[in-house]
Amino acid sequence: MKLIYGTAALLAALALAGCQNDGIPYVSLGLDDVYKVARMQTVALRPAFTGEAYRWSVKTASGVDSLLGEQKDYMFLMQYPGTYDVTFRIIDPVNPIVHRMTFYVVEEEVAYSPYISRVYEYCPAPGQFINTMPEYREGDTAETMRQKAEEAISGTAQSGISLGAWGGYVTFGFDHTVINVPGAYDIRIDGNSFNSAAHPGVDGGSSEPGIIQVMFDENQNGRPDDRWYEIDKSPWYTDEAATFGYAITYRRPDPDHRPTPGTGDNSAMTDMTYIRWEDNRGVEGYLYKNRFHDQEYYPKWVDSPELSFRGTLLPQNGVDVSGNGSYFLQYMFKYGAYADNYPNDARDEAGNYRNGFDIGWAVDPVTREPVHLPGVDFVRVHTAVNQYCGWIGETSTEIFMARDLHIAVRPDQHQ
Repeated sequence: MKLIYGTAALLAALALAGCQNDGIPYVSLGLDDVYKVARMQTVALRPAFTGEAYRWSVKTASGVDSLLGEQKDYMFLMQYPGTYDVTFRIIDPVNPIVHRMTFYVVEEEVAYSPYISRVYEYCPAPGQFINTMPEYREGDTAETMRQKAEEAISGTAQSGISLGAWGGYVTFGFDHTVINVPGAYDIRIDGNSFNSAAHPGVDGGSSEPGIIQVMFDENQNGRPDDRWYEIDKSPWYTDEAATFGYAITYRRPDPDHRPTPGTGDNSAMTDMTYIRWEDNRGVEGYLYKNRFHDQEYYPKWVDSPELSFRGTLLPQNGVDVSGNGSYFLQYMFKYGAYADNYPNDARDEAGNYRNGFDIGWAVDPVTREPVHLPGVDFVRVHTAVNQYCGWIGETSTEIFMARDLHIAVRPDQHQ
């Protein structure tokens, strides 16, 4: 629960107060004069009146006003405790208005965790680890599977979940707003990617990248129902050219479906026509079933005979280096920011986690234009590649952990 207190506004309508400042009267805008709030928690400031322009500023330690924003509404969010003197101005030739507020930002009552605290949605696509990671048991529903996914990746549990084939996703959050610290990596997401021991020095092995989306709780209702933005670190690199607005539909096998076993190089496949899929580019195919995973691949708690997903598609990164389907090398994408792309301990030349990202890389998913978010309350990851790699199976993003890089890990917690 958020710790936010405010004094009652003195006036409910546009009425002049007694004192003046620089010839501009103080008025009540439905804003309080004093707020007390825990750090990394948001106060939504929505003035009741309008003008030609707006200015939010905060007084720095040197006494100078520093610009916070120039929109009518402002989300107050601070990383550190302290006293913050904020001024809001409505710039208008007829009714110029000034309102000053003091924010007392305090430490949280219960120390924040750097790890996931809640899974909001677990919606995997079909895949060879579905119904086992986490395990489905007879009678499970979407809600009980969500709870199992939460148990698997929240806190320090880190037993992992699979998102299945392209499009399958999970939505999770923390017990606080992750602050967008300018120029810094804010969140790290761990999967189960690894480098090939047979190809030392090559950025390849098992890489099953997931597209990352983020959301700020703008309406402050605690639910992921605002606008999603996509983390897009390097849209200018053509070797990672993505397909935007890609869509796919998977169809549950009919009860009387008869398997089509593979032969020759596909002898590990027990059904080559198992789960049919079609995309919005006129391409269709199948998710194969292999002998290493003989459970149902279609989520058993889903009643619908079809599952559809939409999002960004990355190019295929799997190469059959054996030539006979016995060994695939899945190369890491070098430039973008994805989950389950590099090994969890991999870092770049600057020391940043390669599976980490800066909230400042968020873009509008339609226009691809950069957006500024003060922080992030919800994160969504979906499998980004649509491919099958022989006996290894479909490319499926796995998630084991996510961490706010601005919250220190306590000694009793795993790194």
